[in-house]
Amino acid sequence: MAEKSYQVYGYRWVVLGVFMLINITIQILWICFAPITGPAAKFYGVSDLSIGFLAMSFMFVYIPISMPISWIIDTMGYYKSVSIGAVIMAVFGLLRGIFAGNYTWVLISSLGLAVAQPFMLNAISTVAAKWFPMKERVTVGGLAMIASFLGIAIGEVASPEIFLRYGIQNMLLIYGVAAAVSAVLFVIFTREAPPTPPCPEGQETRALMINGLKGMLKMKDMWILLVLFLVGMGVFNGISTWIEGIVRPRGFTITQAGNLGGILLLGGVIGAAIIPVLSDRMHKRKIFLVLGLILAIPGLIGATFTTSYALMVASLFALGFFLMSLAPVGYQYAAEITFPAPEGTSNGLLNLAGQLSVVFIYSMEAFKSASGSFSLSMLIMVAMMGFSALLVTQLNESTLEMDGAAPTSKPANI
Repeated sequence: MAEKSYQVYGYRWVVLGVFMLINITIQILWICFAPITGPAAKFYGVSDLSIGFLAMSFMFVYIPISMPISWIIDTMGYYKSVSIGAVIMAVFGLLRGIFAGNYTWVLISSLGLAVAQPFMLNAISTVAAKWFPMKERVTVGGLAMIASFLGIAIGEVASPEIFLRYGIQNMLLIYGVAAAVSAVLFVIFTREAPPTPPCPEGQETRALMINGLKGMLKMKDMWILLVLFLVGMGVFNGISTWIEGIVRPRGFTITQAGNLGGILLLGGVIGAAIIPVLSDRMHKRKIFLVLGLILAIPGLIGATFTTSYALMVASLFALGFFLMSLAPVGYQYAAEITFPAPEGTSNGLLNLAGQLSVVFIYSMEAFKSASGSFSLSMLIMVAMMGFSALLVTQLNESTLEMDGAAPTSKPANI
């Protein structure tokens, strides 16, 4: 059968750029309290758990609204739906900065920010499908994940420095202004879709969300992928949320805690820049999912036991590199094996599994030893990652990416 010609447009990189910007911002807003848990608890006169709940609230809110927001993305369109999320982020980001001295208002504003997050997380596969050819979509997913990792890294590393210099109230106001600016840029510069689809005829057609959801829930491979995201995001979110508490008993400062959180994210950024590109070039998904899980385990073991700062840096970098590079590969694998279900539906379902990892985060605090050690819960995570690796070996390789035709014309510019 002859290849179908189609165009890709240079403006797709602008659309991706402003999408990455709002993802950076929402992740800063999510994680900014993690590296300053102890000082923040003292400032507000609450427990460490209450500060941890500011991050956990994003996951609690995500669980009931994820699939409705996926429906909104699939029915209202990419531009309108994600713009709604960006505006919500701007409003509550500013409110949290203005009322930063009151814990109750900070919590209420955090819940508002939590409503904004799914509009961005659940649209990763959608922006890739709307604007990019099949052969670039895992790479695009990787870039979107890099944006999320950069946001978390900025929140982890910058928050202790801003807190020590200017205090919590000014820190939250700075982040609120950043949220407003990024939202305005997104609304101005993004577009719904290019003039013509960036893929062969037929690949842009998607089923209705409900039909697609019913179909994907019958697939063994999708259930395995859901377990992978539950465990993988549980490990990542757990360590990111409690990083200061994890390293505090080992004598590390809040600045070192923030830097270690940044190292975890730096590994994720580099991994997400390399692994998805290799997956696209090799036309393989499964092997990268299996190897990523297996190679991440030694990093988690090192982070569980080491008292050396240098070894902690190496362990968290390796954990981030191999574990977080799984996400963009997993998103695209799901979009391919569930075709023609909407990308927002598969994306949202995987993120829903990932946000259920709030159970891991709460359990980590519950299983903490009298001395403040998180070692037991981290060892449980090691075992769960090993089990997940065995499950992932049972996946079938995707064939849709193999069928995608390469462009027969040069990229066009809008």
